[in-house]
Order: sequence, then structure tokens, then C-alpha cells
Amino acid sequence: MIKSTITAIILLFTLLTANAQRELANITDPRLKVELPDAKGQKVSLPSLKGKVVLLDFWASWCGPCRSANKKLVKLYAKYKKLGFEIYSVSVDDEKADWLKAVKKDGITWLQVNESASLDAESVRRWNVNQLPTTFLINKKGDVVAIDLEGGELDKAVAKLLVE
Repeated sequence: MIKSTITAIILLFTLLTANAQRELANITDPRLKVELPDAKGQKVSLPSLKGKVVLLDFWASWCGPCRSANKKLVKLYAKYKKLGFEIYSVSVDDEKADWLKAVKKDGITWLQVNESASLDAESVRRWNVNQLPTTFLINKKGDVVAIDLEGGELDKAVAKLLVE
């Protein structure tokens, strides 16, 4: 009896684990909702980008590694934007002027939204971001498929997702 109970528990655990691994976070999930104002104050929602390959990027103007990453993202965006790639950057800057100055200086031309409050921002909590920069690569179905890819790995992943 104990042996069959243990076997049943192991089987149940295996099935639950397998199902959990197949379930991907999706941008249409209300728990992950992001709808924030752009530089002109117009709200832009992350779910509105479903159907494109999206890089959700959390950053700030005062974050050195973020600014370095922006330089690489400028090149990546220029390479793939006409093929259906979009970047949705969430700035957590408290000062709008600092944010916009960094956008201009870094040559950013993709979607930029802002939610002040730094790492206490609601979108930061919803996406469980605990460091900057943090990125989430999202496929055309809206599923998060990778976190914090950089350089060649990010480039290859974006290229692959664009042809799927």
C-alpha cells in the first residue's frame, strides 16, 4: 500500500511538473498587464503588439548597463523592425526629462513608455523584475520564450521567431 501511494505521488508530481513547464507566460494574461504612457502621454498597451515578435525591456536613464544595452538594441531594431520586430521599453525614471534626454542621446526609435517609481513600479512587480536592464523575448502568439538574452543569442532568437 505504501509503495503504491508513493508511486502515485511521484506520478502526480511528474504530471504537474510537465504541465507547469508547458504553460508559458503570455502578454494577454491580466496579471502581466502593461499599459503605460508614452512621451506624449498616450497609453500604449503591451498586448496590442500581439502578432509581432517583441522584446519587453525594463530600463532607466541612470542605469549604466541599460545605456550600454541600448546601443546594441538600436542596431538590432534597425535590422529587424521591417520584418515585424518591436521593442517595448519601460523606463522606470522618475524624471521625464532624464528619460527623454536618454532616449534622444541613445538614438532610440522604438516604443518607449514610462512608469516612475523605479523598481517599485507596478509593471516591475508584475513582471518580477529585480534588476535593470531586464528583457523578455515574446513570440508572435504573445508567449514569453526567453529572458535576458544578449548579443548574438538575442539576434539568433529574434531571427528564428520572425520566420515562425
